[in-house]
Amino acid sequence: MSARRTELSRRGFLTGSLLVAAGSVLTTACSTDPTGGSASGAKTTLNVWYHAYGEAGAQQAVLRYATAFTKAHPDIAVKVTWVPGDYAGKLNATLLTESAPDVFEIGDFSESLARRGQIAALDDVYGSARSDFNKNAVDAVGVDGKLYGVKMIDDVMMLYYRKSVLSKAGITPPTTFDGLVAAAKALTTKKNKGLFVGNDGLGDSATLAVFSNGGDLVAPDGKVAFGSAQALEALTGLKRLHDDKSLLLGFTTDWWDPAALTQGVVPMQWGGLWSMPAVTAALGDDFGVVPWPAFKAGGAPVVRVGGWTSCVNAKGKNVAAAKKFVQWLWVEQADLQKDFAESYGFHVPPRTSVAATAKKLAAGPAKETVALSQKYGKHYPGTWDTAVSSAFNGAAAKIVGGKGDPAALLAEAVKKAQSEIDKQRGR
Repeated sequence: MSARRTELSRRGFLTGSLLVAAGSVLTTACSTDPTGGSASGAKTTLNVWYHAYGEAGAQQAVLRYATAFTKAHPDIAVKVTWVPGDYAGKLNATLLTESAPDVFEIGDFSESLARRGQIAALDDVYGSARSDFNKNAVDAVGVDGKLYGVKMIDDVMMLYYRKSVLSKAGITPPTTFDGLVAAAKALTTKKNKGLFVGNDGLGDSATLAVFSNGGDLVAPDGKVAFGSAQALEALTGLKRLHDDKSLLLGFTTDWWDPAALTQGVVPMQWGGLWSMPAVTAALGDDFGVVPWPAFKAGGAPVVRVGGWTSCVNAKGKNVAAAKKFVQWLWVEQADLQKDFAESYGFHVPPRTSVAATAKKLAAGPAKETVALSQKYGKHYPGTWDTAVSSAFNGAAAKIVGGKGDPAALLAEAVKKAQSEIDKQRGR
């Protein structure tokens, strides 16, 4: 599974388009040309797209937010469009037409949208609140010194482990890659494997390995960086987990679902904060969280930070109103930001002051996860699209499977990825 698809894959899908004007929902029909704005006296109607979150209440929440915004800004009606299925594909296709939304969310940020003038710079939207957004949230949406989105939620990914199982085996939670390999091997039995990172045996582990050895994926100037000596060393080392046959493969659900951990199939699993309520319900306090460990001395532990970002269509007719909506909801309304992160799924608000007041994040493993994300969080570069990530992951899969010369495989992947990034940048 592509990591870029993770957020879409783990949610169910609904459908619908609703118009909010003068603080009321005017229609629940799937309309592409609402007229309620003019009827309500609003001068502008914003079309705001969301992918169809599967969490109960999420759709109703964004409608409430739209209603509150329109009540505060009666001249702006808001049409909320709830997009089912392949959200990214539908969004990319619609952005090429006059039906493109004024405001839309995206998963892992894509800088190509900024480079081709599709999304507006939002530095003015942040204002003095910019310093209150965590570093990852700001860095992730930066292109050539400007910010082209406002992070809505952080989805943090880390390593879960069963306390009782590790304790019984005399194993401490791994803090080094050597420790992770040894633990996974020791915890593997005839019936169970020691670690689950994904059904393909790779998941996020290849990118985590590179980051954990002080390497990078793509440099800020667009040069592919995963061909470095650090990356090669880490990917070659990752092969040890496969050679030991300590990885769970082909489970009924993938790593983004905690079932392998909660059902006792593995004692360690890479997963997301979104799974913590289910893990807690199943295991109580018999679990802990740690980052992906440093590959060796000089490296650093890693947790991956994904999530969703709100962007403004720079080619739309309502840029000023769209910016006002994004600023009001994702910069000014701390209570709504906290509500969206805590009440519908389990996420971290990107603003540090808001995260600090989120009650569900204030204790236990959830609090530890927030601290880990702030200390060790890494996001994918804005150039990390499907073509680039596929080139890297394809080479990584062959390297850990022992199917070719690692250096040659990585070098070929670098060429492919660089070609794709050069296309993104018009070079």
